[in-house]
Amino acid sequence: MATLSGVSVDYYARLEQGRIGNVSDQVLSAIEDALRLDPLEREHLRGLVGTTPAKPHRRAPAKARVRVGLRTYIDAIDPIPAMLQGPRMEVLAWNRAATILLADFAAMPSEDRNIARWLFLDPSNRSRYPDWEEIAAPTVAALRAFQNPHVPDEELERLVGELSVASEEFARYWADYRLFQHTHGTKRIFHPAVGVMTLNYETLHIPDSGGQFISTYTADVGSPSEEMLSILMSWGDEQPVDSAEWMSESTKNESPRRD
Repeated sequence: MATLSGVSVDYYARLEQGRIGNVSDQVLSAIEDALRLDPLEREHLRGLVGTTPAKPHRRAPAKARVRVGLRTYIDAIDPIPAMLQGPRMEVLAWNRAATILLADFAAMPSEDRNIARWLFLDPSNRSRYPDWEEIAAPTVAALRAFQNPHVPDEELERLVGELSVASEEFARYWADYRLFQHTHGTKRIFHPAVGVMTLNYETLHIPDSGGQFISTYTADVGSPSEEMLSILMSWGDEQPVDSAEWMSESTKNESPRRD
């Protein structure tokens, strides 16, 4: 690595040990190229060595606030399943379709409305996601990408500590030190009413929100999964979900309850 980066072995060893003060942009760029880092990994590396990242590291407010317009938008696109998450994977808002497809978040205690906690501590997710490991590993990597070692985050540290003790798999994924940012892709989701569906997920990052993002789920037009999802949503219409239960405890005081 020292040779590929154009520095001495002693310098590179001291750099890895955190015993180097200011590191030039030229040296960092050489190391990034040698390691073949992607943009997210390059930003993380520069944060570790204490230089200014290419863009500010995202950080959510202590108590996440959900804009009324975002809640309205999520409800308006039903029957497309959609939910709003914070950067620590906390579920902040969701619509009726998301409740039908994934889980009744309204029935959970507010502290349990977290995708990482739900994914690793709820055994039913092993059958809900046939490719569970392919979902779980990126979820942990996304939490790792949000962590800034120079900025204490008690909420994130508490979540990681809890899950590391409760789940050997979470602890193993966390120790892998991989980074990930949700963008788009496909997931296979099993629902007992219709079977396994292959759904497309899209991640919409919300500006000026402290790292919040919306996740939506759709199926390819004309596919068996589209028919299955449509059937599932139509059956859900027969058992209405109270949309007043969208809001997390941290956002209920921002606007009147919907009945």
